[in-house]
Amino acid sequence: MATEIFIDTRDDYELIEGEKFMAPSADAWHNNAAGKLYLLIGMHAATNKLGLVFTDSLDVHFPDGNLFKPDFMFISAANSKIVIDNKHSTIHGVPDMVAEVFSRSTMKRDVSVKKDVYERNGVKEYWLIDPWSENIQVYLLRDGKYFLDDVYHNWSEAELNELTDEERAEIKFEVPVNVLDGFKVKIKNIFGWYFE
Repeated sequence: MATEIFIDTRDDYELIEGEKFMAPSADAWHNNAAGKLYLLIGMHAATNKLGLVFTDSLDVHFPDGNLFKPDFMFISAANSKIVIDNKHSTIHGVPDMVAEVFSRSTMKRDVSVKKDVYERNGVKEYWLIDPWSENIQVYLLRDGKYFLDDVYHNWSEAELNELTDEERAEIKFEVPVNVLDGFKVKIKNIFGWYFE
């Protein structure tokens, strides 16, 4: 009996500052975080007709020549002309929001060159999601430059129990999505396996 071999011939790469990088498969923690973001923000955006959400299966062709496959992106309804609807859907332009979920092979690029490219091209909101330490760095674009809005952490019960009442009062359990007028997502729902 012959064994059938499938070879995937898709061009599954990113073009970063003129250099090709293969887009590796993500692990379960990475997929979980990206998928939850897609569900949480996507449901809100679709219900309120605010725009479109996508995961890393689409190429984004930026005006400066870079080609990325962001782990998550939101494109507002007003900006939806950048979505080219054909057999091989691609995006030609700048999403309103992008999130990258760390993986061991891409983490350094996410925090350096990709962040620089997103900033240079005018992505309004950039999230860096660390599935191991369960935190989210949120960068917002102001006058053409990113500034760190905040770092949001998924606190465990054990960590919370070690804090004083004053420290606990300062904790943020939700992350505002600034491009969606402050719509908030619970941090636990991004990192947990199930919604709370």
